[in-house]
Amino acid sequence: MPRILLRNNPANFKTLPLSVEATPEGLVYQGVGMPINFSQTLEKRRPIIVEDPHRFRVELANLGVSVRMTLVWEGLEYWVLVRHQRVDRGDVVLKLISGYVPAHELNLPLHTAVQEVAEECLLETPEGWLNGRFKDTWLPTPYSPALRYRETAPFTLSPAKGEALPVRSGNLTLIEQPRAYVHLPTASLQLVYDMRLEVPREAQGLSLYHVDERLEKGELVTRLNKSRPDLYLIPLKNGAPLPELYTLRKGRLTKAPTRGLYLAESFGRQEGWVISEDRVRWREWLARQGIHAPVKPKTGLKRITTKAKAFMRLVRKGKSGKP
Repeated sequence: MPRILLRNNPANFKTLPLSVEATPEGLVYQGVGMPINFSQTLEKRRPIIVEDPHRFRVELANLGVSVRMTLVWEGLEYWVLVRHQRVDRGDVVLKLISGYVPAHELNLPLHTAVQEVAEECLLETPEGWLNGRFKDTWLPTPYSPALRYRETAPFTLSPAKGEALPVRSGNLTLIEQPRAYVHLPTASLQLVYDMRLEVPREAQGLSLYHVDERLEKGELVTRLNKSRPDLYLIPLKNGAPLPELYTLRKGRLTKAPTRGLYLAESFGRQEGWVISEDRVRWREWLARQGIHAPVKPKTGLKRITTKAKAFMRLVRKGKSGKP
């Protein structure tokens, strides 16, 4: 049974449209106009076109942040993805942990990214939910009224400095060097931070869950559904992804199906500063990385079915008189 953790008034969220100037040397953004609410932001997220993906000036609907998080658990590494139902686009994708940057944090997008980790990625053990630390700072516990957080064995979240071209908020250079892209279908600027989340050894029987907000009858409602963890892991080998997908519950990895799976636009092709794809198939993304997905061997029943279909085709040809 899904459990409501939090209710928020969407009118409390305000962000700013952006003015963005991109060149081959870097990208600069700054807020323009008056703050707008969540509904107004969605109205502005309409497709745009730029002539040169390496050099342009454009006004965008919003700034967003994403976290490409590497989970370190029992000596192994995994990328963390979350299931997301995109109401505005009518589909379901796996995406990085991400969220909108409020107006008062346009100069501090890293703070928003850390907050999103605390809100979207929940770690449970039999002794309670894990709290976390980012450098020397405790992460917020946004669901503490509803969930019991442990006072010991916190996980540690640390940033990894990127190697992307410089990004500036006005005159302020973002020292973590996040990857930046303008998503043309939604007229938005996205900053992607690399982070590592290390689980302490004391955290036995670990389960991972994702919670997200949904707009319901004028409220943003956050629910936890343990029957659908909605948080997925891609294992890494020497830092490179493997063609596998798992969920983690009570310390056990369970393989997740990938048939018909789509990944969000951050996994799409980036040209210069822009991404024009809205989503990408799992198998297509693997192929672009030079990764070959394992082919399932046909079962005995499938082999019989294939032979039966071939036989029926021969029968039809015989009846039609074709050679």
